[in-house]
Amino acid sequence: MWGPSLVRSGASTVRRWRRVAPLAVAVAALAVAGCSTAPTAASEGGTGYVAGDGSTVVLPQAERQPAPELAGTTLDGSQYSTADAAGAVTVVNVWASWCAPCRAEAPTLERGYQAHLGEGVEFVGLNIRDSDAAARAFVDRYTITYPNIVDPEGKVQLSLRDTLPPQSIPSTVFFDKQGRVAARVLGAVDEALLNGIIDTLVAEPA
Repeated sequence: MWGPSLVRSGASTVRRWRRVAPLAVAVAALAVAGCSTAPTAASEGGTGYVAGDGSTVVLPQAERQPAPELAGTTLDGSQYSTADAAGAVTVVNVWASWCAPCRAEAPTLERGYQAHLGEGVEFVGLNIRDSDAAARAFVDRYTITYPNIVDPEGKVQLSLRDTLPPQSIPSTVFFDKQGRVAARVLGAVDEALLNGIIDTLVAEPA
């Protein structure tokens, strides 16, 4: 079971999620590693990726900022914009086919998407620094059915830099029903944490 704990950083107070479980289990949950960058894209575009360690931040409602519009062409050639999901909780996952933790979390994300269908929850992937062929093979392999924006240079991802930037691959950012950036997980997200954050945001007033 996941629960929030208040953590003060500078002038701000945030809720960091922790597992209410024995210490060994909690330590294991925080040991999830992410990919720092693509083998040939050390820090292109000034993105400055860092390894994801599973750290999680959930912002109090009073401290949330409006989310930028994330828009682009998806892997199936459609156009997608988070503006079309106004009023929904939106889960944005940054991934690449060459990233091992991305492969590990892919089934979790698809299960989360299916579990929350009809609840006003949207999922969208940002596929960065990848080839279309490799990305499509990834989506097919893990039967991912939610849309994935093609973002080869990380420009769409970079639009989140002033909120809770997704600095690792994978990263998952959550928008609340009011279109504000509400939470972020750096590194692979597990099922309990994913569903816990979604359920919290779904329960908030519109």
